[in-house]
Amino acid sequence: MHHLRRSLLWLTLFSIAMGFLESSVVIYLRALFYPDGFVFPLVLMPHTMAIVELLREAATIIMLASIGIIAGRNTAQRFSFFIYSFAVWDIFYYVFLKAALNWPDSLFTWDILFLIPVPWVGPVIAPCIVSLTMIVLTLIIIFAAEKENHVTINLTQWLLLITGALVLVVTFISDYFRYAHGNLHAIWNPESEKEIFYAVEHYIPQSFNWILFWVSEVILLLGIFSINRSIQAAKKISSAQK
Repeated sequence: MHHLRRSLLWLTLFSIAMGFLESSVVIYLRALFYPDGFVFPLVLMPHTMAIVELLREAATIIMLASIGIIAGRNTAQRFSFFIYSFAVWDIFYYVFLKAALNWPDSLFTWDILFLIPVPWVGPVIAPCIVSLTMIVLTLIIIFAAEKENHVTINLTQWLLLITGALVLVVTFISDYFRYAHGNLHAIWNPESEKEIFYAVEHYIPQSFNWILFWVSEVILLLGIFSINRSIQAAKKISSAQK
C-alpha cells in the first residue's frame, strides 16, 4: 500500500527532525549548566526553567503520539506509528548529540532519560535497544498491512506489551528510588520540596538492573511474537478461503 510507505517515510523524517530539535535543546542546556561536559549529579535549574523543561518533555510525547494517531488508520497502526516515531526520535537524538558534542563517550555512558515523575536513568545502549524493539514491532504490523492482512492486537497481546512497558519503566527509575529511600529523601511529598531537590541534586546513578531490563524485553518480544503469529495465522486462513 502506497499510503503506508508514504506515511512511514514522513514519520521517519518528522521523527529525525524531532530528534534534532530535542538534541539542540539539550546542547543549549549543557552549554549553560554543564560547560565542562555532562556528568551526574544533576545541576539544579531555576524553578521556572525546571517547570518549562518538564512541560517540554510532556509536549514531546504528546507530539509523537499525535503524529502516530494522525498517520494510522486503526488502533494497531496508530500505536505502531507512535512507538516507531518515538524510537526513531530517540535514536537520532543520540546521533545528533554524538555529532555535535562527541557524547556519549560509549554506549554504556549513563544518561538522564526523563524527569517525569522522577529521574529515569540508564546507560545509553538500553533505550537504544528498546527503540530497536519498537521498530521491529512497527515493521511487522506495517508489512502485514501492505500484504492486505488485517492486523489487530488482542487483549493478551496488549497485556504483554503493557506489562513489558511497565517493567521497563521500573527498570529505569529503580536506581533513583533505591537512592531516595536509602537516604530517607522524599520523592513526591509536596511538603518536602526542598528535600526532593536535595535528593536530585546529590543523586549519582550506581547500578542498572540488567536482569529486570531483559525481563521486560522478553515480555515485549513475546507480545511481538504473538502479534506476528496471529498475523501469519490470519494470512493462512485468508489464503485457504481464496
